[in-house]
Amino acid sequence: MPDVTIQPGLSLEPFRAVRYAPSKVTSLAAVTSPPYDLIDEEALSQFMSDEPHNIVRLILPQQDYGDAAETLRSWIASGILTVDPEPALYVYEESGDGILQRGLIGALGVHGPESRVILPHEHVYPGPIRDRLALMSATEANLEPIFLLYEGGSTSAASRLVDEVASSAPPLLETRTIDDVRHRLWAVRDPAALAAVAADLRERQALIADGHHRYATYQALRDRYEGPGPWDYGLALLVDSHAYPPRLGAIHRVIPGLDVSDAARRASAAFSVSELGTDLAAALDRLSSHDGTAFLLGGSAGLFLLTDPDPEQLAEAMPDEASERWCGLDTAVLHRLLIPRLWGIEDDESNVRIVHHDAARALEKARRRDGTAVILNPLKVPDVLAVAAGGEKVPRKSTSFGPKPRTGLVLRTFAAERD
Repeated sequence: MPDVTIQPGLSLEPFRAVRYAPSKVTSLAAVTSPPYDLIDEEALSQFMSDEPHNIVRLILPQQDYGDAAETLRSWIASGILTVDPEPALYVYEESGDGILQRGLIGALGVHGPESRVILPHEHVYPGPIRDRLALMSATEANLEPIFLLYEGGSTSAASRLVDEVASSAPPLLETRTIDDVRHRLWAVRDPAALAAVAADLRERQALIADGHHRYATYQALRDRYEGPGPWDYGLALLVDSHAYPPRLGAIHRVIPGLDVSDAARRASAAFSVSELGTDLAAALDRLSSHDGTAFLLGGSAGLFLLTDPDPEQLAEAMPDEASERWCGLDTAVLHRLLIPRLWGIEDDESNVRIVHHDAARALEKARRRDGTAVILNPLKVPDVLAVAAGGEKVPRKSTSFGPKPRTGLVLRTFAAERD
């Protein structure tokens, strides 16, 4: 990678990937994982026990982050992880379970927020940034890619390259994970192809679909160093949203210790509340069929549907500067009215737990903790894009774009970039 200052415009550079040596591990599926923030304690324990070299030992170390750095160095020294001999961009495909997504993995040029090249759509919090900054500083590595979307279409040389490579060349690696998704990877090193991609992306913007805290960490990490270097870049998967429209899933909440009957009673001060019994599938149908803001509350005492928030209380709860579209987001109503005003709870990481996609798992966690699960409909992709284009950010943990890249297939280290 050239040791130069990042130029204006979207930049995805070739790099020397660090990858598992298949002959040294049980399987690539066994040593990889979902992104770090989707792994709960139960899943972490399972990954730890299944394979001694699983990537969770690096992204979620059980001791301090110095141990993660030493583990990374030892795995490279022993050949468990290998460094590709030449820089490349990597075409990455996920297929199966009704999905097909292809994109490019590369070293993303890191910009400040004023550039409007990389568009965040979600607020970040200092705690996760401190955590990821400690890890990236100790390891001097990007251990998992963030997920970016851009509007390419038929005119995009990068998008055409992705499909041409995936359709015509044998992959560098292939594995199928326990969720029955096949992952394939190809290396692109042809100078003409790399130049065409660079020229194509130079005038484009990208939306952060997943990895807001990690991108903010890239920015913070860059500011720790003086002069240009590998810290000016961060690992990213870039996907053409026209060619491969993303899935947008809901992120549910669990509030331990808040009895669901009490939660429903207090919510009735601003919402219409319907008691739905205990049939989760039927309740989810009611939630998804409602046109407008709605939440499903669940816990040991059953399920309750909240609809039709009081317009006056809603208006009073919203920020004066927020757009009408922002104020209409379900997560804005949750974050500004339901949790803080009606329940008197601060909406932060210590009080409100997060469960991606799985309503049944959220309900199970709520019951085990004598709490309340708040189950949401997913936001709509056009609403999220419009909010980001207008310079606003949705409340934290509002969106779960997918399919997300598998962690552990491709790593990036500063040492490999310096060599």
